[in-house]
Amino acid sequence: MQHVFGAAISSISQVLIGKQLQVELAMTCLLANGHLLIEDLPGMGKTTLSHALANVLGLTDTRIQFTSDLLPADVLGVSIFDQSKQVFSFHKGPVFNHIILADEINRASPKSQSALLEAMEEKQVSIDGDTYPLPSPFFVIATQNPSYQSGTYPLPESQLDRFLMRIVLGYPNYAAEKRMLVEQFADERHTTQPILTPSDLHLAQQQCQAIHVSDAVLDYILRLVQHTRNEPEFPHALSPRASKALLRASRAWAYLQGRDFAIPEDVQAVLPSVAEHRMRSELTDLSDDQMLSELLLDAVNPLIAQAS
Repeated sequence: MQHVFGAAISSISQVLIGKQLQVELAMTCLLANGHLLIEDLPGMGKTTLSHALANVLGLTDTRIQFTSDLLPADVLGVSIFDQSKQVFSFHKGPVFNHIILADEINRASPKSQSALLEAMEEKQVSIDGDTYPLPSPFFVIATQNPSYQSGTYPLPESQLDRFLMRIVLGYPNYAAEKRMLVEQFADERHTTQPILTPSDLHLAQQQCQAIHVSDAVLDYILRLVQHTRNEPEFPHALSPRASKALLRASRAWAYLQGRDFAIPEDVQAVLPSVAEHRMRSELTDLSDDQMLSELLLDAVNPLIAQAS
């Protein structure tokens, strides 16, 4: 089934032009049954990515615009009294879809941000003592604006840790942006069509969990995590949830490469997206790239030959 996901990635890349790696990482996050955080400026294609993913996988999707006046009930739903039946009935909110685009999540208050926490972690919503399961698969794509922009509320570390991966779309290159302009109003411009079904995705997620990971590759992952806990230049060490996320993402990346086993290069491919947003802190002068480079050089290079 890996080749079918390759076709899905190619189809999305025809819509989100020039962002092949980001599309592959987003699909990896979905196969790993996690949630994705996108940090970028407005107009970079975040909504396009979420709609394209939903289309090729045959999933329902919705967009929630997070604003300063957004209430938790606007996300989860609300119980309304039905006078004819003399009972409260629950009206589901937009969170009851397969793919949720939580747009500009850091513009909402912390109370509204936390409304997604149980949904992301437990795949369910609790309202007035009742629990409602969310659709399966359930995938949150949250976007946040740069922290220097006005009207933003930084996501706490506990919530950042719940996102399996983080990516940055960035500006397209010259050729890609020119192609976007040429195809904008062309009749032959590409549109995504369903290639897989939700049951296909569910099966692929199970197959990803069965990807073989040797003890050497597990040691490779643990050496990374332990290094962030033992060295003072990493103010925020990687948690056990992060080590699990790195393993899940590595398996999913290996699956997309057509293999039934993981290798160190799979870990390195997903490491920036899994680790950077968890290690970030204003208490250090190191950038994300510098912290990642130092982590790789000091912690894992001696193990590459052994893990291979």
